[in-house]
Amino acid sequence: MEKLTLIVHILTGIAIIGMILLQQGKGAEAGASFGSGASQTMLGSAGSWNFFSKVTAILATIFFITSFGLAVIAKDRAGVKDEILPSLEVIEQSMDTDLPEVDPVNKSSDLPE
Repeated sequence: MEKLTLIVHILTGIAIIGMILLQQGKGAEAGASFGSGASQTMLGSAGSWNFFSKVTAILATIFFITSFGLAVIAKDRAGVKDEILPSLEVIEQSMDTDLPEVDPVNKSSDLPE
C-alpha cells in the first residue's frame, strides 16, 4: 500500500508541475488591457475556471490526500518496538549521575523576596 501511495504521490506531483507550466499567466493580458479595449481587467478576468485550473485543483487535492496518507503510514512504522524497551531500561539504570539534588522546599537566601 505504501509503494502504491508513493507512486501516485510522485506522479501527481509531476502532473501538477506540468499543468501549472501549461497554464497562461494572469499578467499575460496586462499590456493588451491598456490600449486595445480588452474586456478583461489588468490581471486577467476573475473567477474564470478553465480546464487547466480545474485539473490542477483536482491534482492538488489528490496530492494532499496522498501526503496525508504517507504521513500516517510513516507514523505507524516509527513506533517503538517492545524489543528496545528492556535495553532502554538497562541504559537508564546504568547512567551515573553526579548532579546534586535540589531541595524545592528550602529557599536560597541569595534571592530577593
